[in-house]
Amino acid sequence: MTKPSRNAPFITLEGGEGTGKSTQIKLLSAWLSENNIDHVCTREPGGAPGAEEIRTMVLTGDVDRWTPMTEVLLYTASRSDHVERVIVPSIESGKWVLCDRFADSSVAYQGAGRGVGVQRVKDLQRLVLGDLKPDLTLILDIPIEVGLERAMSREGDKAVKEDRIERMGKSLHEQSREVFMEIAAEEPDRCVVVDANKSIDALQQDLRAIIVDRFGPLE
Repeated sequence: MTKPSRNAPFITLEGGEGTGKSTQIKLLSAWLSENNIDHVCTREPGGAPGAEEIRTMVLTGDVDRWTPMTEVLLYTASRSDHVERVIVPSIESGKWVLCDRFADSSVAYQGAGRGVGVQRVKDLQRLVLGDLKPDLTLILDIPIEVGLERAMSREGDKAVKEDRIERMGKSLHEQSREVFMEIAAEEPDRCVVVDANKSIDALQQDLRAIIVDRFGPLE
């Protein structure tokens, strides 16, 4: 993957289940629109037609539907399609990109939680993405029990439950959380850990403040 020219920021939101990433991205999108910032909101797995088909495959069905290695390959295939069809073209056209999850999630969930190996998954992402990385990664952190309770409540309202990962057990989520913190410690220039155990509005204000501090006022 060739690194795109940096005409606009590529921002990712990461973290465990139930941290409110999707809600916060919607609010950030409204804020950018109010300030006439051209942008794209997207998600992983998914974000492009083919990648969305893979999303359904990996997030629904029995917990043991896929082996861990098959799972990480599916996620990475989805990411490759998403990056080439949506993320890179958007950045190169000058649009900000806000993405709900990216490669860090594969490192945390499949690398640690599913036991594929953190370094093995990092190597696979590097093979597919080259030197493409987000300019800013906001890691929303919340106690595991609180996040899972929120996530399972949210899934109860959906016709098709995308809850396969939530049903994998507390240990997977604990290991994933630890790796998110390790990633943040390893890459402090890219990653900011944000306490997500607060109101939606308070969390949104924190995220906006971080973005302004990093990229300057929205003018």
